[in-house]
Amino acid sequence: MGYKVAVLMGSPNDGDKMAPAAATLDRYGIEADVRVMSAHRSPAMVSEFISGARDAGYQAVICGAGMAAHLAGAAAAHTTLPVIGVPLSGGAINGWDSLLATVQMPKGIPVATVAVDGAMNAALLVVQMLAVNDPALVVELEAHRAEMVPK
Repeated sequence: MGYKVAVLMGSPNDGDKMAPAAATLDRYGIEADVRVMSAHRSPAMVSEFISGARDAGYQAVICGAGMAAHLAGAAAAHTTLPVIGVPLSGGAINGWDSLLATVQMPKGIPVATVAVDGAMNAALLVVQMLAVNDPALVVELEAHRAEMVPK
């Protein structure tokens, strides 16, 4: 397959919440390049990495951040790759702030947004996008869905 997805998080403390994204991508044989970079603390790093992501062979970007949650929006501003935002719980209102910040992007700069702490679904959304042109991934997705049916 040869797919590669960037899994970014704003802080090392977000690792546990974002781990399901990398694990899910791994299940489908997709390389997850997990990195910590902050839209606020290291904006130049975010810009440089994301601006070169397509040329570096990435197919999508998953961004997890809490509170102001600008990472996904900052990433989307620098690429035409699909960007999926994962609002992370925490802070005074337990993730609602990050959900609203992630979903409310300006026209023309979309960020697909999943539920608060929805890293697994973010990865599955990437797999579904890649499966549009990859019949083998379709088979794997169908098998995964069959596993979820109560027996």
